[in-house]
Amino acid sequence: MKAMILAAGLGTRLKPFTDHHPKALALVNGKTLLQRNIEYLKSYGVDSFIINVHHFAEQIIQYLQKHNFFDTQIEISDERNEILETGGGLLKASWFFDKDEPFILMNADMLTDIDMLEMYTYHKLRKPLATLAVCKRNSSRCLLFNQENILCGWQNTSTEEIKMSRDENNLQSFSFSGIHIIEPGIFSQIRFTGKFSMIDVYLELAKINNIIAFDHSGKKLLDVGKPESIVEAEKLFF
Repeated sequence: MKAMILAAGLGTRLKPFTDHHPKALALVNGKTLLQRNIEYLKSYGVDSFIINVHHFAEQIIQYLQKHNFFDTQIEISDERNEILETGGGLLKASWFFDKDEPFILMNADMLTDIDMLEMYTYHKLRKPLATLAVCKRNSSRCLLFNQENILCGWQNTSTEEIKMSRDENNLQSFSFSGIHIIEPGIFSQIRFTGKFSMIDVYLELAKINNIIAFDHSGKKLLDVGKPESIVEAEKLFF
């Protein structure tokens, strides 16, 4: 299986570290977030990666070269001219993926112990366009799923903004964990261009496609986006 790690973000919440470094190179117990996620995905058989870069891109490239690309095949998707967000970044890297095999998309700043084999097996069983790792945790932005775990909408509980893809009742809300398993057929259906979010893609495509939830509540998950979250991560990930 192939995977893309999203490492282009500015990491503004992780200042002052990101004033001089990319967020993906933040250290947790002596290992960078990028190394941890490469090793995490390698443990499930992923040996071919593409990583997008923008903020201090050269530091990430030099870091990978220094560590011999962690004995994997790694391509770089260069976004130094313009950061493209999750959707635009994935679309730019679409050439990298096989035409008939699902792939993993993951944020560099998420640390987890989700069983990716279990998630992949679930994806293959349900045969959706994409499977999204979700859980019950505090977040102002939630994805809404029906009782069959099919994506129906999105909600911002702080602003009360709601975007619906399907008109259904008895919806359950989950927080997205920044980990996707995606069918390559998605690329022919994306109508957005330039800079855009994958959440907007999913909300549009969910009108006629099944985008499903994989609930991993109870597993470790941490968004390492703030200085204090580094301290918390070092208590959970060794």
